Formats: sequence, structure tokens, C-alpha cells
Amino acid sequence: MLLRSTSTCNAVMEAGKKYNSPVMIQVSNGGGSYFAGKSTKDPNAAAAGAVSMALHVRQMAPYYGIPVVLHSDHCAKKLLPWFDGMLEADEAYFKQYGEPLYSSHMLDLSEEPDEENIAICVKYFERLVKMKIWLEMEIGITGGEEDGVNNEDVDPEKLYTTPEQVWSVYEALSKIGDMFSIAAAFGNVHGVYKPGNVTLQPERLGKHQAFAKEKLGTDEEKPIFLVMHGGSGSTDEEIATAVKNGVVKMNIDTDTQWAYWDGLRAFEADKHDYLQGQIGNPTGADKPNKKFYDPRVWLRKAEESMVERCEVSIEKLSAKDSYPAKVPEAGTAPIYNFKPVNPVATAATQGMNAIKGAMHKVGL
Repeated sequence: MLLRSTSTCNAVMEAGKKYNSPVMIQVSNGGGSYFAGKSTKDPNAAAAGAVSMALHVRQMAPYYGIPVVLHSDHCAKKLLPWFDGMLEADEAYFKQYGEPLYSSHMLDLSEEPDEENIAICVKYFERLVKMKIWLEMEIGITGGEEDGVNNEDVDPEKLYTTPEQVWSVYEALSKIGDMFSIAAAFGNVHGVYKPGNVTLQPERLGKHQAFAKEKLGTDEEKPIFLVMHGGSGSTDEEIATAVKNGVVKMNIDTDTQWAYWDGLRAFEADKHDYLQGQIGNPTGADKPNKKFYDPRVWLRKAEESMVERCEVSIEKLSAKDSYPAKVPEAGTAPIYNFKPVNPVATAATQGMNAIKGAMHKVGL
């Protein structure tokens, strides 16, 4: 799920807890900027916002008792400074805690020539493997519009990746590590469109697997991890076929955006007469309306609606009841999970305090 606020992050974790499923929380460049505050124009704001989201999720995930994968989504070539900022944060976090801040990152260089796309992915993957960070890359174009990259008028043939393209990626990245996945285009489009306007062909993914199997000389039927973008609005059959052919991750954004709004829309429609002023409603001209316009009330309605929509995707991807939530006993989850910034300096401080204590005992 692509998320843009602590509210939506909490809703997805709540869905994972409620339906006993791992979840993946994703941030886009635009989502990172939103986390930082839309008025913040600093060039590092998107990276700082992405770090903020990750820290929030890491802080609260233990309270939900389910595995949470932190992922950054589409990063076009023009957005590489954002990727660099997140990777710098990963390395700093890894140095201190022994694990990266993010679990996974995506490079989307599908607008670039294949050779350049793969070469840049190789360069970054060499850094990611040192921290056991998963790399998702895209080859072939996803239609529609996402984070300022507009492919609404792209040549339809470019919406279908070939087996040879997928193999070129696998051949290059597998020499470095095995923690990578490929978003191969099969007619995918960001957003929701009228039936018939988008022609998804998930059966093409099976051809990628067969081609790789032959090249590798393996008995494994699906040797490549594949990703489905533009999952919103897809039919159950299309999703099932994609999963059958090796899709291990499906992006949902537009549908969850609508669900979040729909919860708020329904609340406003139901309580309209209580939301026209701070004082005065059908129960009396002097009655206060705070309990209706308090953001915590209507945001909660949005969250509840989003949780319900998450269940749909969790079920379609066969994840429901796959991981019984292990919610900590009340009062046992950590209030904070960070460590001293510099353990060496802390040890030195403790040493100085010990010396001062000894000096105090002898009257110095």
C-alpha cells in the first residue's frame, strides 16, 4: 500500500493485525514530501519525510504484532537524489542497529534505455546487498501517471516487457545477490479505468518464467520474483493469474485512496447538519459540535473504511490468516526502541561519571 500519513500507516497495520497478515507499507517521492509538509521546499524534504514515515512505522509496528515490510516505490532517474538520501539513512541506521531503516527499495528506470537501466540498478544493488535490502526494479513501462511521470500516451507496445528483457535483468543482478524482484510490464496502468480501456495480459509472465527456466536449466517452475504494478481495479482473475505466474507483490494505491475518502464522505453525509458550525445542530441551537468536527473522529472513519478495503486485497493475495497476529501483552511493548547515538561516547560519559563519583567520596 502506498501511504502518505501516520493515519494511513496505522490503518494498514491495523488491517494486518485484524486479518492476520503481513503487510507492506510503501512511500513514494510525493508521499515523502507530504510527510515532510507540503510547504517544505527543501530538496531533501522527500527523503526526510520518507525517513520520518519509516521511523513512525518502526516505532508502532510492535503494537500490532505482524511483520511489516518498509518499501520505497517508483524512483525515476530524475528522483535519484531522493533515493540517495534514503540509502544514506539506511547505511547510518545499519551502522547503529545492524539492520537497514527500509526493508526494500525500488528503482524505476524504465524510461531509460535497457542497458542504462540495468547498469544503474547493478550499481545500487551492490550497496543494497551489504545491508540485505531487497531491490525491486522495473523494465517495461507502466501506463498512467505516478509521481510526475506521465505515461498516459505511451506506445501500447511498450506496456509489454519481453522475456529477453527480463532475462537480461536477472542475468545481471543474480551475479550480485538473490534479493531482487522485477516489475515486468504486462499492460499495467496506474489508477482505475473503465473496463475495456486497459488490456492486462498476466499470462505473459508465465513466458518470462519459462524462458528463465530454460536458460538456467533448472527444475524450478518460477525462478524469478515478479511484481504487479497498477493493481487497483484489476479483476480477481487477472490477479490470480499474475500470482500463479510468480507475482510476489502487488501495488494498491488508487483503491485505498478512494476507501479512505469514502469513509470520510459517508461520515459527512450522515452528520452533515452537525458540521456546519461550532455551535448549533438539530438537537439545539446552543449545542456544541466538537465531538463531530474533531479530526480524530472523521479521520477514524476514513481509517476504518481503509481497513475494510485492505481486507479485500489481503484476501485476493491469499494472505488472510497466513500470520496470526502476536500482539504483545498489555504494557509490555516498548515505549521507545532507539539506542544511544554513540555507544562509545556513552561509555566514556559513564566512565567520567564513575570518576566523579569516586572523587566525591574522597571529598574532592
